[in-house]
Amino acid sequence: MASVDVTVCGAGIFGLSTAWALAKRGARVRVIETRAIGAGASGGLVGALAPHAPEAWNEMKALQFRSLTMAAAWWDEVHHAGGADPLYLRAGRLQPLADSAALELARARETAARDLWQGAAEWRVIPATGAPWEPASPSGWLISDTLTARISPRQALASLAQALRARGGTIGQEGTDGPGLVVHATGYEGLAELSAHFGRKLGAGVKGQAVLLRHDAREAPQIYAPGLHIVAHGDGTVAVGSTSESTWETPGPDAQAETLITRAREVLPVLHGAEVLERWAGIRPRAKSRSPVIGAWPGRPGHFIANGGFKTGFGMAPVCAELLADLIVEGRDMIPAAFLPATLLQGALPPRRFAAHPRDI
Repeated sequence: MASVDVTVCGAGIFGLSTAWALAKRGARVRVIETRAIGAGASGGLVGALAPHAPEAWNEMKALQFRSLTMAAAWWDEVHHAGGADPLYLRAGRLQPLADSAALELARARETAARDLWQGAAEWRVIPATGAPWEPASPSGWLISDTLTARISPRQALASLAQALRARGGTIGQEGTDGPGLVVHATGYEGLAELSAHFGRKLGAGVKGQAVLLRHDAREAPQIYAPGLHIVAHGDGTVAVGSTSESTWETPGPDAQAETLITRAREVLPVLHGAEVLERWAGIRPRAKSRSPVIGAWPGRPGHFIANGGFKTGFGMAPVCAELLADLIVEGRDMIPAAFLPATLLQGALPPRRFAAHPRDI
């Protein structure tokens, strides 16, 4: 197909990932960001690329699995194209099990993972050993999975920006939608714009908070306890997050950030005394479907949407970007129905369950 001109509005993870995927296909790409790269929710701290539990398989879990398994090669290509390291590592994850009921459920998921993950990763129940980088487990057992990865959000955005520029793409603060095609990747403000355009609430912003500690555990697995991610990054820091707040008094960090610090030190005592480097807060875009929203803007020819990353934006970005670039540049529409803007508009139906294996999606 002949080269096309595409304007991407928004330099968060969905915007820059889509711009990169488009540029790889020969599109002439410019990114417009009115504030700064990663000025919204993508400029956070956590960077947990973690799967949902391997059960009740649906389109969301299947596409997420595909994205997580392609992530290492995808980010390696970005790194080498622009020279900036996104600090990606598939380090795995540990989760404590609270009691015998949780242990029984975890063993059932262990069996499901062997079928659904098809050897690409493992979900195992293992005994706790009391090692320093291990969460306290009331049952004496942990879940260990090898699919979870981490990435530095800010380094990832810088890596994408450099790769895009190396391919001839531009990033600036000024410009208009035209000429050519337009991708709207404008976070929770974009969901508000969609809602206003169609006269119905299609999503909203959800505040999230995180903190950054100085502690060098850069090769260690992630720790997950209910509502708490502890992620060791490749620069000698540890990120802790995150909250989910539908209402808030201030968009900046508040007392809940201090609660994150306290909880992290309870779950992982080795963090006691670690210096707090940063407290962060941002507004994340959550679509009514709670899934990413990618595809053509209904009734607006030449316009496309990349939004709704919420808690899975960095994990889902590689596959979402490639699918959207396939549609825009090559005319191949392989986007599952659950993620299309038209589906969100029709009622934001939850992803349907189905029996297909990941390779069929």
